[in-house]
Amino acid sequence: MSQGDPSGYPYQPYGAPYGEQPPPPYGYGYPPPPRSNGPSANAIVSLVLNLFALVSCCNILGLPGAILAGLAISKSSSEPQAARTMVMWSWILFGVGFVLTIGTFVVLGVNGAFDE
Repeated sequence: MSQGDPSGYPYQPYGAPYGEQPPPPYGYGYPPPPRSNGPSANAIVSLVLNLFALVSCCNILGLPGAILAGLAISKSSSEPQAARTMVMWSWILFGVGFVLTIGTFVVLGVNGAFDE
């Protein structure tokens, strides 16, 4: 042990002693990207599904649902709480319209409208 320090360890430690280096600011790697305030995916999906329900299923409640989803997209950066409320009501209108459409087909089927 010709290279050892007086404490008996044969190698010198690298870097500063323990506790003298500040921790890295964000841990390992790059920090996460900042969150954008653009339209949320929930509002966009609600808009697309309400428009699809309006066109394909003649869901009349799809029109106010699509309007609310469009307004929510436009207000998502300035008034996020109001946009969340509009998206919630857009989904509610979509669901109620879907249930009414299925109910209409069930009633028509029970009454024999599809019999031939």
